[in-house]
Amino acid sequence: MGETSNAVLDPRAEEARLKGLAGDILDEAARQGADGAEVGISLDSGLSASVRMGDVETVEFNRDQGLGITVYLGKKKGSASTSDSSLQAIKDTVRAALDIARYASEDPFSGLAERALMADAAALPDLDLYHPWGIEAPEAIDLALQCEDAGRNYSKKIINSDGASVSSHQGARVYGNSHGFIGSYVSSRHSLSAVLIGMQEEEMQRDYWYTVNRNASLLENAVEVGKTAAERTISRLGARKVDTAEVPVLFSADMAAGLISHFLGAISGGNLYRQASFLLDHLGQRIFPEWMRIHEQPLLQGMLGSASFDNDGLATYAKDFIKDGVLEHYILSTYSARKLGMKSTANAGGVNNLFVESNAGGQAELLKQMGTGLLVTELMGQGVNTVTGDYSRGAAGFWVENGVIQFPVSEVTIAGNLKDMYRDIVAVGNDVDPRSTIQTGSILLNKMKLAGA
Repeated sequence: MGETSNAVLDPRAEEARLKGLAGDILDEAARQGADGAEVGISLDSGLSASVRMGDVETVEFNRDQGLGITVYLGKKKGSASTSDSSLQAIKDTVRAALDIARYASEDPFSGLAERALMADAAALPDLDLYHPWGIEAPEAIDLALQCEDAGRNYSKKIINSDGASVSSHQGARVYGNSHGFIGSYVSSRHSLSAVLIGMQEEEMQRDYWYTVNRNASLLENAVEVGKTAAERTISRLGARKVDTAEVPVLFSADMAAGLISHFLGAISGGNLYRQASFLLDHLGQRIFPEWMRIHEQPLLQGMLGSASFDNDGLATYAKDFIKDGVLEHYILSTYSARKLGMKSTANAGGVNNLFVESNAGGQAELLKQMGTGLLVTELMGQGVNTVTGDYSRGAAGFWVENGVIQFPVSEVTIAGNLKDMYRDIVAVGNDVDPRSTIQTGSILLNKMKLAGA
């Protein structure tokens, strides 16, 4: 069992202290001779509890603080980190970063973002990211037990469990640099999950379900999470292989988010300036069908991916990455933008709240539209080549005929090239998975190679 002293903190009470600490660190960097500096500080605390087969497995409280310091000497850069916020530790960490910078090679693209591009730290919007739960260990254990019991008692076919877990975490983040920008926010994240094992004759299958939200009151009911995990597990029993063929493929909403994430990787600045992307030099070209739109909305209230400034201190803003099927923007930080001779898109640290617009109804409608093919609900392996776009992954799901699920499928491989796959998207459903920072429904592809029996 983990540490049992409750270390959960109120990040709002720590936010001002952390901003002051960031200012002290930047002052110390200037005193030691840095031409420029930036600092990131994180402070997290939380509680997690897990149970398995009706017994408590772990109860853990955590409290972690981290400080990352980057200094610049001309075009030379050095970074160091520590978890100690004492004055001596700060001095030592700044000194270590400067020592690294002195021996580093010059990089003409390094340095802080331009001062004029900094967000207004005094006018950052409140994005409603912090909703403390206040849950104690006994209540967390009880919720996890309710969840697991609901799943285990759902059917006699559920014969084992990999456990249920409850987690509640909250924290504060601060970023500052020597242009005078010091921005901060507090946030929370709560979750509940269950993993169950089912058996039918000699066959065993495992599946799961989870719910996550910044606001605990918006989590799915613990009993429903357990039941859903059980339903998903039972639905996989009786899985078969299918013949090798070229068929339509429908990615369920949670799998579709992964499909879109490969696109994000291909248009990220780091892969582009390394020339390690199958979408190199594709800006302004049609990547998806002309009806498709993929856009970022970073300033939405309460969303898991919301952020008012990026890791360079630039104000985030809404933008289209795909409009009418055409690639409108890359995903660029200050550094990658300089390497590519372009402007930052305020995406240092990644994309915030990506939306794939739907053009169809729910999964049932998409199954009818597909007719006969494969519904993918699980993907395995890492067979995605970002350089070439080649895609080959193990898959499991359900065989569909005349728009109706016939039987579960396992031990198959689906393959294609992401360029072709994106062009072959027929429809995007409105059955959006709210648990992901990539908000998309199920995605139907016209055809993919399916390797089976």
